[in-house]
Amino acid sequence: MKKQAIFPWGMIFCLAIAPVYGQYYENVKPHAMVEKVTRLHFFYHDIPVGNNPTTLLIAHANITDNFFSPSPYGSLYAMNDPLTVGPDLTSTVIGNAQGMYIALSHDPAKFTAIFYADFGFTTGRFNGSSFSLFSRYPPTDFVPSPGTIREMAIVGGRGAFRMAKGFALLRATSSNATTGNASLEFNVTLYHY
Repeated sequence: MKKQAIFPWGMIFCLAIAPVYGQYYENVKPHAMVEKVTRLHFFYHDIPVGNNPTTLLIAHANITDNFFSPSPYGSLYAMNDPLTVGPDLTSTVIGNAQGMYIALSHDPAKFTAIFYADFGFTTGRFNGSSFSLFSRYPPTDFVPSPGTIREMAIVGGRGAFRMAKGFALLRATSSNATTGNASLEFNVTLYHY
């Protein structure tokens, strides 16, 4: 008899809890969100060596002695790279790219990596906004041929770029195989709300 009474009491208990938890939810009527398209053009500067490096090696495999010897394969880098209006590092800084990348190439003459970076803007119309890039940087020579364009994926954003998706087309404007210093031109297309 007791076993038969437990089931109904359990059901009553479960039904009594539902209204208590229901008070924390609110009926929100969805409103139409209009997708916007924003195109950005800027320059990115990656400086792993020198007096003021913007990229640091934070972990590496036992076979990796330094930035390039014998190859950077398996090396993890943290970056805080400046974004500028023009191709020179001395041009106006508009933000920075903060994140990390892991080098994936066994060949010391090639470079490929998985990038995660938050491109944040500190001036102008998009001050305080950022978009997130999470993508593979395709294999390329450390000194790529001029005009070679690479594509990377945009997977999110905040501020003016909330819920961003899109792509970045980039090409090297300068690159030094000895130091690893590189400047890239970015043309970004963002779809956001």
